[in-house]
Amino acid sequence: MPVTLVSADLTALPDVADLFNQYRQFYQQEDDLPRATAFIQARLVQGDSLILLARSSAGEALGFAQLYPSFSSIDCAASYLLSDLFTAPSARGQGVGRALLLAAREQALDSGRTSLTLETAVDNLTAQRLYESVGFVREQGFLTYIWAL
Repeated sequence: MPVTLVSADLTALPDVADLFNQYRQFYQQEDDLPRATAFIQARLVQGDSLILLARSSAGEALGFAQLYPSFSSIDCAASYLLSDLFTAPSARGQGVGRALLLAAREQALDSGRTSLTLETAVDNLTAQRLYESVGFVREQGFLTYIWAL
């Protein structure tokens, strides 16, 4: 499937917010398009994340990736956290996720980042296979902890 990848701006807000709402539902969150829209709008306005949007040749929103700037103290270098990656159910298996990952890699390289980091659910085996197929390596020796405040 031919895919066009762009850095999302406010003109893409309705499409990205809809995909983000679906992404949250994939992770068992309530359907809440107003909340998803407000969150994505804030990211775009504040410029604190980079959102890559995949569109079909007809302009249909197929998926997105959201990157947050981060740093690696160990490497003394800038990095990206690939926080969100989602492909619309109708576009799965057609290379959209792979295209978004490769675009995220190019964006990271172009901006001088030394790594991309991501987390995924332990049971999301399809995503794990995709990540490993493009070059992500499963980290050994570290655990993720969350302190909900």
